[in-house]
Amino acid sequence: MRFAISVATLVACAGFAAGDVVTLPAMKDNTIFSEGALSNGAGQHMFAGLTAFGDSRRALIAFDVAGALPAGATVTSVQLTLHLSKTVSGPVPVELHRALQDWGEGASDAAGEEGRGIAAEPGDATWDFRFYDTDAWSAGGGDFAAAASAMALVGDLTEVGPHTWGSTPAMVADVQGWLDNPASNAGWLILGDESTASTAKRFDTREFPTSPERPALVVEFTPPPPCVPCDANCDGSINGFDVDPFVGLLTGGANPCSSCAGDVNGDGSVDGFDIDGFVDALLGAGC
Repeated sequence: MRFAISVATLVACAGFAAGDVVTLPAMKDNTIFSEGALSNGAGQHMFAGLTAFGDSRRALIAFDVAGALPAGATVTSVQLTLHLSKTVSGPVPVELHRALQDWGEGASDAAGEEGRGIAAEPGDATWDFRFYDTDAWSAGGGDFAAAASAMALVGDLTEVGPHTWGSTPAMVADVQGWLDNPASNAGWLILGDESTASTAKRFDTREFPTSPERPALVVEFTPPPPCVPCDANCDGSINGFDVDPFVGLLTGGANPCSSCAGDVNGDGSVDGFDIDGFVDALLGAGC
C-alpha cells in the first residue's frame, strides 16, 4: 500500500500566508552627473533628466531584497514609490532600468538644492565610475538594461509628492532575480526624459530627514513551502517516486531539489541513519 502526504497540506498547517507583503527602505541611492566626477551619495535628493543647460542627471537606487524576503519565495507584485520634491518641467516619462553592475554610495553631500552635485568621494558612483575612482562603468552614464522595467509620468509642481512605478512583469522579474541571486542585485537606474532640456526631476533619498518622503519598495510574495526531507524528489508528495532520488543521495549523488532532501533525521547529512525514518514516512508515519 502506498501513502502520499501533500506538501500543500503541510503548508496550510504551518500557517504560511498566501501573499505576504514587506516594505523595504533603500539600502543605497545616488545621482551621477554628466559634467564629470560629481556625485551626491550622502545627499537628501537625487535627480533624473536634463537641466536647462542640457546636462544629464541619472539616479541610482537599490534595495536589500535577499535580506528581507525568505530564500525560495515567489515574488508576485512590486511597487516602487519615490517622493517628487522639485521639478522644472511638466509631466515627462521617467523610467526604471535594471542596473547591470554594482555601484557605490560615498560620502559626497552637495550643498543647497543639490542639483549641481559635488566632487565625488572615494567609492561614489559618477558618470564614468561605478566606484570612484577605481572601477569604471563599461560606458559613461552607467551600465543598464536597454529595455525599461517600468515607466511613470512624473508631473509638474502641482504634483509634488509620491509617484509610483509598478507592478510590471519586468519589475517582478528584476526583484525575483535579486532574491534568487543576491550578487546580481545592482538595483535600478532611474532615467528621465533626455530628449530635450529642462526635464530634470528631483526625488528625495533615503537620507531625507522624514521617513514618509524616503524611497520605499513594496514587495508581495508567496513564501516557500517548508522543506520536507522525505519528499526526496520535491514533487509535493511522499511516495514510491522518492525512492530512487533518496537512494541516489545515500550513495553520494547531488541534491536534486532542496537543501534538506533526504536528511530525514536532520543531522546535516544523508546516510544510513536516515533510512528507517524514510521507510516509516513511506508507510504513512509522517516525516
